[in-house]
Amino acid sequence: MANHMNAAKHRTRGKSVLGGAMIIAGTTVGAGMFSLPVVGAGMWFGYSIAMLLGVWFCMLMSGLLLLEANLHFEPGDSFDTLTKVTLGQFWRVINGVSIAFVLYILTYAYISGGGSIVNHSLSALGVSLPQSVAGLVFAVVLALVVFISTKAVDRITTIMLGGMVITFFLAIGNLLIDIDTIKLVSPDGEPRYLPYLLAAIPFGLASFGYHGNVPSLVKYYGKDAKTIVKAIITGTTIALVIYICWLVATMGNIQRSQFADIIAQGGNIGVLVGALSGVIASQWLDNMLTLFANLAVASSFLGVTLGLFDYLADLFGFDDSRSGRIKTAAVTFVPPTILGLLFPNGFILAIGFAALAATIWAVIVPALLAYKVRQQYPDSKGFKVPGGTPLIVIVVLFGVTTAACHLLAMADILPVFK
Repeated sequence: MANHMNAAKHRTRGKSVLGGAMIIAGTTVGAGMFSLPVVGAGMWFGYSIAMLLGVWFCMLMSGLLLLEANLHFEPGDSFDTLTKVTLGQFWRVINGVSIAFVLYILTYAYISGGGSIVNHSLSALGVSLPQSVAGLVFAVVLALVVFISTKAVDRITTIMLGGMVITFFLAIGNLLIDIDTIKLVSPDGEPRYLPYLLAAIPFGLASFGYHGNVPSLVKYYGKDAKTIVKAIITGTTIALVIYICWLVATMGNIQRSQFADIIAQGGNIGVLVGALSGVIASQWLDNMLTLFANLAVASSFLGVTLGLFDYLADLFGFDDSRSGRIKTAAVTFVPPTILGLLFPNGFILAIGFAALAATIWAVIVPALLAYKVRQQYPDSKGFKVPGGTPLIVIVVLFGVTTAACHLLAMADILPVFK
């Protein structure tokens, strides 16, 4: 035991909690946040905050349950290994398919969102492109970065993240100063809010997707559960605070009835940013908001497609030669780009489908993994998420309920604000 503790201390020396927290927050916060005020327009501010708090708690717990299971394996073992060894081949396949689907559908979502915000940016310069063409340009330019190398993605993403932080606080800080509290507490339109909450839950789930990083944190910190738990809690809390500020900034400046127009135009990123631009007095701050949106969707695209690129290269056995990378790039980018050309305004729809698949690998599977390892190691003295089996049941029910909400909303059984 002493040797194990000394090894853990050695592995984490010089590795702060903040570093891990930034990994979690950076993965969690991205272009998906632009869907939150659009899908929250029906239930408005109060219920949107309540929904975010509930989803944050459940997604935090599912991440900690995944960590609990991961700590029974060697640092570096992947999500795939955990599922295969603990739950068997069936769940391994289900988990793998759901991850691949999420990566593909998010790639399409970011092509759609990227085309929208690129179009909005070009319109300020007097240039007009069809939405599908703008999405194609966005996809091709960034796909070349992924094709070149992981190092290229790393360097460009680092620059983008720095720019995102600066532009976010400049633009959103100004919006927060100018909020109209009447719009937050007494919105216009129909006096019906609560019925819209259920259809919005899947989008809240999609906004807290960091679970693929949990095995990476175990590899980075070793089996130092205390440090990793702090990193996960801190990172997800940072994301929660950013989302709340974003909802205050958007809903405090745009009337509820205006969101009906935004949704009618597809609810895409460029439409929302255009509506916010109309309430920003300073052209410079308007430019900061537009730049933030561009950076957010571009960095999200690079992060997701790099993961998909590596996953597909491993799946199909493509090597890292030029011809191998061309093959990998083709299967990575061609299908979602074609979807972007055919359905250029599918950002909100795609985020919803991503959440549907994420209920499997980010919620249900982590809960099942923790339940199984508790059966396999009943006398384990290692890290265990408080709450026992009832908490695991709550997390599984949250996943099932979220999936059901999305399917019911798609079938027009649940009311959706329009």
